[in-house]
Amino acid sequence: MKIVFLDAATMGDVSFEPIARLGDFNIYDNSTPEQARERVRDVDVLIINKILVDKELIDSAPGLKLICISATGVNNIDVEYAASKAIPVRNVAGYSTDSVVQSTYMHILSLVGGAQYFDHSVKSGDYSRSGMFTDPNWNWMELAGKTIGIIGLGNIGRKVASIAEAFGMKVCYFSTSGTGHCKDYPCLSLGQLLSESDIVSIHAPLNERTAGLIGAEELSMMKPTALLVNMGRGAIVDEKALAEAVDNGVIAGAGLDVFVTEPLPLDHPYLHMKHPERMSLAPHVAWASVEARTRLVSMIADNIARGW
Repeated sequence: MKIVFLDAATMGDVSFEPIARLGDFNIYDNSTPEQARERVRDVDVLIINKILVDKELIDSAPGLKLICISATGVNNIDVEYAASKAIPVRNVAGYSTDSVVQSTYMHILSLVGGAQYFDHSVKSGDYSRSGMFTDPNWNWMELAGKTIGIIGLGNIGRKVASIAEAFGMKVCYFSTSGTGHCKDYPCLSLGQLLSESDIVSIHAPLNERTAGLIGAEELSMMKPTALLVNMGRGAIVDEKALAEAVDNGVIAGAGLDVFVTEPLPLDHPYLHMKHPERMSLAPHVAWASVEARTRLVSMIADNIARGW
């Protein structure tokens, strides 16, 4: 069995041994469309992360029997055309829940606790020169008693909610599907959630219901002291509107792991803020703890071992 991974560099230095045991395994850090078509000509199993798997690529692999994606979403695969060729497409789900939840609170705690400010205060020497044992110039806040509004209460959203409760927070959510399936927390309209929450945390997929869900109008509904965290997909939020809202004090700040265009273009508004200290940014790594990537490889291997 011939197996190829076309963009394995996205996985970092994780071991691929569970997959390598299954057959003749070839790894490429990345592949252009032309390289991808050449590299799949005699493969049985194709593994990709963000490579576009369209009709042309599928037709370039006459012996292709299985497509595996090292992710949960399959929006970069022409699933219908693969099905017409009787080629199963298998994703992985649940491998990164703990990783994403932890990253969510990394952003939240950094923002509410003034981590960037206090770190700079000490390392810059400002604290040493101040003559005081403390620095009272940043009003950081406690999470206890605050409200977190979660957009998308799936497995990740539920775990974010449970940890919020441990901090003493109140939890509410907005159902992007329109079905309030969870009875543990109040299901609010989007407007009500935005206006009542101190932190709004997005954990929804990108689809026709969530694309552009948060724009300038929605941001204006939020408290000026509120924070927005997006761990779903970049296009759920109007990025230009968010940059302006944060810079102008419409909301207090934002924590982001995902962007419409990845990597982030150098001319992006997020990189040219008047108040960059109000933003906590990460390069789409919430899914990628070493444990999550290890689980991911194991789950891909299981998907291949199931056959077709």
